[in-house]
Amino acid sequence: MPKVAPIDSRAALLTVEAVDKVFPGNVQALRDMSLTVREGDFISLLGPSGCGKSTALRLMAGLSQPTAGRIDWAIPRQKGDLGVVFQEPTLMPWATVAQNVFLPFRLEGRAYPSVRDDVLNALKLVGLDRFQNSYPRELSGGMKMRVAIARAMVTQPRLILMDEPFAALDEITRFKLNNDLLAMQARIGCTVIFVTHSVFESVFLSDRIVVMAARPGRVIEEVRVDAPYPRTEAFRTSADYAAHCRAASTALEHAMAEAA
Repeated sequence: MPKVAPIDSRAALLTVEAVDKVFPGNVQALRDMSLTVREGDFISLLGPSGCGKSTALRLMAGLSQPTAGRIDWAIPRQKGDLGVVFQEPTLMPWATVAQNVFLPFRLEGRAYPSVRDDVLNALKLVGLDRFQNSYPRELSGGMKMRVAIARAMVTQPRLILMDEPFAALDEITRFKLNNDLLAMQARIGCTVIFVTHSVFESVFLSDRIVVMAARPGRVIEEVRVDAPYPRTEAFRTSADYAAHCRAASTALEHAMAEAA
């Protein structure tokens, strides 16, 4: 695997500057959130329920607009530069696996034959190329999520936003998908922002953990995980992993105390 550049030396990709989000009824979901996302980052947004993690992700995806503040791409954004994976796979039940992965290209008006190789390569990346003609009803929960990840990665985006994609899966499947996600990120060289409630998951995946407090949602602390990639099962049982988990847990305790 190529050597990963130090975090602070990477070029900026996306900036979140002093963002507030207020919903009807004067419900403030986010207050003064600022974050610089750099090329190649794997950032986890970690915090208790109601701290605005998913709201922040939707704002970065352009699915909602901030009440105040700015969210800007540091580079000219092109079609296909952004992929999104939601908590549920949100697959079209009437379409095959390949047709589901083709969807981003279809929305761009491209014909399937012109991107067939891209679709099959994305499916190969998640280990589902043999299931290209299957339907979602024929897949397990973990396989459905792999299809959703392939769909997000098929355009080889620069940034992928993931909203607790593995929360509903069993622990064994979740561990496997954590491993596979890091391998896929390394393969296409994208930046990932990943929402999670799990300290353990955030430490295994991330080089930056942004810890948030609720009521209103805001950034409390950032924890750096300086363990090298690739991350293996040996890392999960190491003293280094345990130390980073303690640091993230302490930051999360501070965040929950702030919200109390």
